[in-house]
Amino acid sequence: MRESDSHALGEAVEVVNREGASPVLLLCEHASSNIPARYNGLGLRGEDRLSHAAWDPGARAVALHMTKALDAPLVASTVSRLVYDCNRPPEAASAMPEKSELVAVPGNFGLSDAERQERVDTVYVPFCKTVTEVIEARKAAGLETVLVTMHSFTPVYFGKPRDVEIGILHDDDSRLADAMLAAAPALPHRRVERNEPYGPADGVTHSLKLHGLAHGLANVMIEIRNDLVATPDQEEAMAEEMLKLLRPALAALTAEGGPDA
Repeated sequence: MRESDSHALGEAVEVVNREGASPVLLLCEHASSNIPARYNGLGLRGEDRLSHAAWDPGARAVALHMTKALDAPLVASTVSRLVYDCNRPPEAASAMPEKSELVAVPGNFGLSDAERQERVDTVYVPFCKTVTEVIEARKAAGLETVLVTMHSFTPVYFGKPRDVEIGILHDDDSRLADAMLAAAPALPHRRVERNEPYGPADGVTHSLKLHGLAHGLANVMIEIRNDLVATPDQEEAMAEEMLKLLRPALAALTAEGGPDA
């Protein structure tokens, strides 16, 4: 992967290594805390604009290491999820939340239909369109594809500590998640759990359904506790750990007839 392969498309989406030959297509919906100037910082306090409420710390960095190691394409949002959460459909209240955990988002209070639609059109639609374009181009090139979405989560949520360190999430198609969980003994020092700290009932599998299930792709969502990716060294080390789960899982899927079987 050359550095020049990474570029932003307008304000909303970044594509890295678009022509990557790996079967893995990485998505990072919460890659950035950037709030475009037109939203006036959403009325947030400075510390809240950089908190986990605004993005998934470490997720893009881990994804970039994986992109390089695998020769995989990555599609990432370049806009804070508090402006629009690209892992939520437009009709979901959490797509443009008035509150995220303990963080109030004044700029999302009482949005008009037109204001909501502007965010859908300028943030969500470009992201989804880009993912679809990459998937369709890969199909046209005869490349098999599995979808892997990268996220991180806070160690303490509403005052309650979370013991899980790595979550392997899935919706109706659990093939890739099952195979990664089967490889979890390769990380004996980690607490790896299925559909934790979130699951389908929490509305977090929108991307898996829209970009994975709808295209017939094996898919998985990876959640990493963000205190484990707080430094560049930790981000690189965690990427290697994720590859210890993902590579054997890909091999297992291939042995079963391929990721699209």
